Amino acid sequence: MTRYFLAVVWAISALAVADGALERGDYGPLDRAPETALYDWPIEVAPGVFSAIGATQPGTYENAGHNNNLSFVIGREAVAVVNGGATNALARALHAEIRKRTELPVRYVFSENGQSHAVLGNHYWKSQGATLIGHTDAQHEIEVRGFQMLEGMRRYARERAEDTETVSFDVTFTDSYTVDLGGRVLEAKVFGPAHSPGDISVVIPDANVILAGDMAFHVRMPPIFDDTDTAGWLESFEVFADFAKDMRIVPGHGGPTDIATVTAGTKDYLVFLRDAVQEVIDAGGSLQDAYQIDQSAYAHWHTYEELAARNAGRVFERMEFE
Repeated sequence: MTRYFLAVVWAISALAVADGALERGDYGPLDRAPETALYDWPIEVAPGVFSAIGATQPGTYENAGHNNNLSFVIGREAVAVVNGGATNALARALHAEIRKRTELPVRYVFSENGQSHAVLGNHYWKSQGATLIGHTDAQHEIEVRGFQMLEGMRRYARERAEDTETVSFDVTFTDSYTVDLGGRVLEAKVFGPAHSPGDISVVIPDANVILAGDMAFHVRMPPIFDDTDTAGWLESFEVFADFAKDMRIVPGHGGPTDIATVTAGTKDYLVFLRDAVQEVIDAGGSLQDAYQIDQSAYAHWHTYEELAARNAGRVFERMEFE
């Protein structure tokens, strides 16, 4: 089966598994801001830097797919958004929050990767005249997986998915890309491979903030896809950690934090899992043995039920050929 078919199967099965976690309240409220499509209201991370922290649960009707962080940065002349959102309804809700704080136009929208909750709302931002910016690999994801992403979102978002369509980036890059909002420069950077194609981080130097995207995790378990290179991710994370060691970090999921916290939530977990998988391989074990690796030390993380065994299996399948 192709990666894209498997991704659709995973999305459906993850929601099925997540029903128990949602019902138990493991993820907290289904919606923290029911007056809006946003899961929660934006917080000011630094002067003029805001982030609406998304749910750490799968995409649901209640959170409208706001299960990642949607951020915006205000300069003297313009605004930049980081992550277009999962639907036009979500993008509109974020825009309404921006307008409460400034009348400046949203001139740029960066997408942290090519996943649905980062790019599908770009359809709305395009209609507002914003320039859409993303990595070349994220653009490839849109071209190959756009239909599946859109259909998956429509299943849970229902009427909130109305008028949302996939659109391409206006600008793509491979290493870095800089914009000037008027007295405030933002730089999108690629530190190397992370958990999905086209992962980028956005740096706001004058605020000492980095919107890390899915380079860095905490609170919830990092998802490992069938094409995630965990060895490469560990190398990238070292570069990222050296760069961001003294910065305020807004990861792709979960609230603002520091380098120690995302190191524990990302690097330490990847090292643990790779070491455990290597023990299985060295002992002549099978994929089924990898599924049984004891990850209970991470059972308190959100999405543990959905991801732990699957992560181990995917790391095993890749490490067999490293």
